Amino acid sequence: MAVSFIPYRVLCWLLSAILLAGLMLGGLHADWDFSQISRKASALYGPLGEGQQRIDAWQRLLATQKQVSEQEQLKVVNLFFNKQMTYVEDIDLWHAVDYWETPIEALWKGAGDCEDYAIAKYFSLRHLGVSSDKLRITYVKALRQNRAHMVLTYYSTPDAIPLVLDSLMDDILPATRRTDLIPVYSFNAEGLYLPGAKGNKKVGDTKRLSRWQDVLRKMRAEGFPAEPAN
Repeated sequence: MAVSFIPYRVLCWLLSAILLAGLMLGGLHADWDFSQISRKASALYGPLGEGQQRIDAWQRLLATQKQVSEQEQLKVVNLFFNKQMTYVEDIDLWHAVDYWETPIEALWKGAGDCEDYAIAKYFSLRHLGVSSDKLRITYVKALRQNRAHMVLTYYSTPDAIPLVLDSLMDDILPATRRTDLIPVYSFNAEGLYLPGAKGNKKVGDTKRLSRWQDVLRKMRAEGFPAEPAN
């Protein structure tokens, strides 16, 4: 039987490509180093106190939920942050009009407002393997409260009616049953979106969202790998 040999340069290229693909795939599912994260958080914020227990509980949740269905992950993550955190306005907690917390800051304080819940749930589900194109941090008008609000929405498919993960309730309902919420815009690692008759329309990247960029910068300082962003 004739044997065809692969040229040396082609073989090197193929091996490099396979190695790079393996590294990229491993990075997507790599565990966060919570020992390092806690050390860096303590250096940044001071003693974590009871917050360390909440961070440890978060670590255990992430370690035990990787093999369950996405629907179960949504339920567990939504309930975890709704129970671990108390709703407190930014002006009272941070003495700022609008402050976006990292998940570590939220668990350190055990408190935050609506966007802090949504951000913590987003990064938790991303770490559990839910792709960013299924998740949107969504700015809405809450009609019952007559105020701006943020939730996390989950799209099982691009054209699906999203499910709403809300700090105001533990039940996860489809958006068609949340008539009390009017979507204004949404975003994820892929970009910025506006609602429309034919579904959400991508209108740009997230570089214009300065507070989101601040969250990513703070998370890198806390020891988290960078979230891909356009």
